[in-house]
Amino acid sequence: MEGVGSAGAAPTQPRRDIPKPFQHYLDKTRPHPLYRWIGTFIFAILFALRVYSIQGFYVVTFFFGIFILCALVDFLTPLVNPSLQTSDGPSDEFKPFIRLLPEFVFWFDFTLAFCVAFVLTFFSVFDSHYFHWQELLIFWILYFIYIMTCQIGHMLKYKYIPFNIGKQKYGGKETVAGGGLVEMRL
Repeated sequence: MEGVGSAGAAPTQPRRDIPKPFQHYLDKTRPHPLYRWIGTFIFAILFALRVYSIQGFYVVTFFFGIFILCALVDFLTPLVNPSLQTSDGPSDEFKPFIRLLPEFVFWFDFTLAFCVAFVLTFFSVFDSHYFHWQELLIFWILYFIYIMTCQIGHMLKYKYIPFNIGKQKYGGKETVAGGGLVEMRL
């Protein structure tokens, strides 16, 4: 029976038609985020060296930067917008931070954007002869500062932290109880 139990169920992420062998290797990289990001940044350095060596494709790089900035905002945004939630009672209950864009999808989009931008540098039709790359860089930096200021302001206003830095950790601490050392494991 096909489709049993799937009627009316909305997928949590958009379905991507990825070939099975490629999906297999993607699934193998999921538990290794550090190695995934190291590989992506090595590829980013190759892309930057390519753009620097051919002295072109600044507009492609600019639009790539805008795409990455939009993905970063989605990565830092909670799935449920706290400004739209109504609070009837005390807000002391624990609400875990769930991202609008999960880390793996963010990494995949980031890497795919690098691949597309890198491939575009091999076709001269995409090299618009815009020689004032400094203007594009300054505009992107100003846009980045504006967007991150708004995002950090939103984080402070609704008191959420998208990272595990500074959060309380439990487990493996030793305390003195009744004159002896007792190990607490929660």
